[in-house]
Amino acid sequence: EVQLAESGGGLVQAGGSLKLSCAASGFTLVDYAMGWFRQVPGKEREGISCISSSDGTTWYSDSVKGRFSISLDNGRNTVYLQMNTLKPEDAAAYYCAAVYLRPGAQCVTADGMDFWGKGTLVTVSS
Repeated sequence: EVQLAESGGGLVQAGGSLKLSCAASGFTLVDYAMGWFRQVPGKEREGISCISSSDGTTWYSDSVKGRFSISLDNGRNTVYLQMNTLKPEDAAAYYCAAVYLRPGAQCVTADGMDFWGKGTLVTVSS
């Protein structure tokens, strides 16, 4: 059974840092691109970062570029999101997702993903 389990969310002051983890089971990351998304109530799920497990290529949205860093550990089948200099507007439910590296696969928009975790909540106090 394919599962993605996020952890590491919590309450942090503005300017602080958090590191999210996403442990994958039931498949191996090497065949997938892994993405981090976030969502606040009433808004669409937003893609913020993605990494290809095959070559390590990364992508960041403008809203997090320079502050967030995505990485993965194929041995642990885990992807991480290091979030620095957090802002109140970063508060959201954060989700990891996987997409099989088929031709045309993309991990920027939510509709491109194959599997999803249940999310972890990040709260940023001002």
